[in-house]
Amino acid sequence: MATGDLLSIHPSELKFPFELRKQSSCSMQLTNKSDNYVAFKVKTTNPKKYCVRPNSGIVLPGSTCNVTVTMQAQKEAPPDMQCKDKFLLQSVAAPDGVTTKDITPELFDKADGKVVEEVKLRVVYIPANPPSPVPEESEEGSPSRSSNVENGNQDAALLNAVSRSLEEPKEKSAEAWSMISKLTEEKNTALQQNQKLRQELELIRKRNGSSNAGGFPLLVVLLVGLIGILIGYVFKRT
Repeated sequence: MATGDLLSIHPSELKFPFELRKQSSCSMQLTNKSDNYVAFKVKTTNPKKYCVRPNSGIVLPGSTCNVTVTMQAQKEAPPDMQCKDKFLLQSVAAPDGVTTKDITPELFDKADGKVVEEVKLRVVYIPANPPSPVPEESEEGSPSRSSNVENGNQDAALLNAVSRSLEEPKEKSAEAWSMISKLTEEKNTALQQNQKLRQELELIRKRNGSSNAGGFPLLVVLLVGLIGILIGYVFKRT
């Protein structure tokens, strides 16, 4: 905090978050410590770069005035982020009842023994997005790291439990589908053999139709019995 007999100024430095091609603002508070009306005026070494609102005014006894300083967007950063710009705040005791409209350059004239207080403020650039601090490790190990390890172990255990619960139904389902697929293949094989036997039976029937008109030969009876057994076996399995 910068202070004089008339005004106390907080903060004593103008700190601007610096980011290329973006405006940045900071503020300061002027507090009247005297029993008089105090007129102030803010000047800068680079008026095209900064906008001060208000750049002049009246602070009543015991009152506070907020001043906002806006820095225009910059196209490049200064070397080492060091800024040479300066601000000068002038303050002077004023007659009671004066207003901002009554402030003139002559009011801050030091002639005739008038006391004009002047406080210089420097400009400081700070990174707009400072890096987050890294926790320090103690001799016995970092508490944060230990906590992270414990949390990681708990998460891993939970993940394994969920994975097992998801894999068990999948294994049972895969086993069931494997059995169904196997039975389907056996059924298809039996049907193919059945069809082949029917074709052979038809061929034998054509060849021996005339000579065995009175009844079926023994071979035909055996084939029909074999077909029945195969069909019963397949449907029993399914």
